[in-house]
Amino acid sequence: MKKRLLTLLVGAAVVGAARDGWWMREPIRWVQTNLRLTDAALDPVRLAGQLADFKANVLLFGMGGIVAFYPTRAEYHYASPHMPAGRDTFGEMLRQAHARGIRVVGRFDLSKTPKAVYDAHPEWFFRRASGEPVVYNGLYSTCINGGWYRGHALKILAEALERYDVDGLFFNMFGNQSTDYSGRPVGICQCGECKRRFRERYGRELPVQPDADYRQFMFDSSREVAAEIAKLIRAKRPKAGFFTYIQEHTDGIMSESNTAVARPLPLWPYASSDNVNRARNSQPGKMAVNLCMPFVDFPWRFATVPPREIAIRLWQNVAHGGAAALNMHGTMDQQDGQALAAARPIYRWLAENEQYYAGQESAARVLLLGRPHRSGRGFSQSAYRGLFRLLTEEHVPFAVADNLEWMKDGRAFDLVIAADWAPAELDGYIRAGGRVLIASAQAPEFAAGAIVRRWPKTQGYMRVREPSLFPSLKSTSLLMLNSEYVELEPEAKPLLTLIPPSMFGPPEKVHVDQVETNKPGLLLRGLGRGRLGWVPWDIGSLYYQHSLAAHGGLLRDLIDHLLAAGRQMRTNAHPLVEISVMRQKGRTLLHFVNLSGHADTAYFEAVPMRDVRVELRGRFSRARAVRGGQTLAAAASGEYTAFTVPVVGNYELVVLE
Repeated sequence: MKKRLLTLLVGAAVVGAARDGWWMREPIRWVQTNLRLTDAALDPVRLAGQLADFKANVLLFGMGGIVAFYPTRAEYHYASPHMPAGRDTFGEMLRQAHARGIRVVGRFDLSKTPKAVYDAHPEWFFRRASGEPVVYNGLYSTCINGGWYRGHALKILAEALERYDVDGLFFNMFGNQSTDYSGRPVGICQCGECKRRFRERYGRELPVQPDADYRQFMFDSSREVAAEIAKLIRAKRPKAGFFTYIQEHTDGIMSESNTAVARPLPLWPYASSDNVNRARNSQPGKMAVNLCMPFVDFPWRFATVPPREIAIRLWQNVAHGGAAALNMHGTMDQQDGQALAAARPIYRWLAENEQYYAGQESAARVLLLGRPHRSGRGFSQSAYRGLFRLLTEEHVPFAVADNLEWMKDGRAFDLVIAADWAPAELDGYIRAGGRVLIASAQAPEFAAGAIVRRWPKTQGYMRVREPSLFPSLKSTSLLMLNSEYVELEPEAKPLLTLIPPSMFGPPEKVHVDQVETNKPGLLLRGLGRGRLGWVPWDIGSLYYQHSLAAHGGLLRDLIDHLLAAGRQMRTNAHPLVEISVMRQKGRTLLHFVNLSGHADTAYFEAVPMRDVRVELRGRFSRARAVRGGQTLAAAASGEYTAFTVPVVGNYELVVLE
């Protein structure tokens, strides 16, 4: 237990230890070329020229792991058989890119190797419960706890770092995967090292199915390896960044906006905003690189999603302070050129206006808590997405965090909203003067109200008892309930009360047995010097699934009630115009991303929005619409400054000074 606690403390310390490298100082227009074996014969001069014309300034390029794109001399590391004799594809690409001012991040995938490595060291590999290895298309899956990751891979990385002046390294499929590329589950690794390490830590055998201990074990295992990789990179190439899909020890937090044919509807059009907002505000000292994946799904890597979807993802990336980042399979000579055609004008515009796209930080005054980091607990993604979408549609600027570092950093918020995770630390935060809204049937981790019982999924209603508090609900006194519900002790003057399930058919008997109760559906009270609101049912998921005006209205009114000083921003913008508020070098930036072209599974050109009026808290003397090339009249009144954007097309940037 002491060893585990020390690991967690060390890991937590490194999470906050950010480096001020080029990835934080420079605007980033990132292009990833996922090279195939056959691409080892590509023409580096041609690709470098295409990237320069595209106005990319960072290239993520295949380097090693499953296959090397340079003449490696490391044992158990094999160069592509398609690389011409005497050629060094990676080295040549690095020289050509650097000559054009393009940084190069080498890509490694250490998760799989050819059979020859397995034959030499079977103890390095993932083992199913049957003892068989995991094999996919002739490649054998390695284990994060085996000698490959823990020892030999570091020798391969050392060779690469010593030979090439790379600007960074990226690692794909980092750690043990739970499924293969076809989505088939592979189970828990039962190799000797996993068994030994788990037994030493927990005093028991590996479970058959993942439990909380196993999830923590895997989390810690991957972070231990990440720490060694980070140490090696910083020793060999101090100016190079470390990028992968985790927060700990890295310099850039990778993520993806992607699609899949079997993914349930509705589509999530805020994928890039979600990924970047969460990464940048959970770890403000690290860059968010959210890759726009242009292909439909793994079996169709050369079929492109709607071009407007790609454009929205890229604009959302930069609107929240992240990198513009586009992925493609192979080179830039694509059989389907729609993704490149959609991204090219965006990259060129970002290059012409790059002074606005480095060093951005969120200026939002509301915080939304996401899935807790470093935890195996359950979390309702639909509840989170419902609140995320409601805040976006209401134009309430908000930051997302999956940890409590913001408390330690002294970042101030007017309101904290908890979507299915209300940690114990919020109790002290509220008592010290904070304001918190919990929207979840998951009880908070502190004493918020006396719980009578938990109702399973309940098909009833909530009755509005205090209409004056809810101006958005003037046309209804009923709210649909179809979720878990936490019953709290009755109050003298309940604001919402439960109407339990009753008959709903045939029509002659609909709700004739309906009864009213005094069971509260909302807790709203002072706590210390602060104020707490708790909706003890899953209103976030209900809004995400059904978009009912009543659910949105209740949340809107509660947010306005808890924002003691009023909203940070007031606007007549359409709900499908996403607005983010950022700080940069003493000025304020407002990004407008127009999602009005999104309909069901389609993405069309956005409908231009005209005369968008905005009132933002703060006093500014100048306002300029950069894409429109217009100076806007800025009028200060009280605590707010107002301006009007004549037209918002697909995207607009307003600079306030």
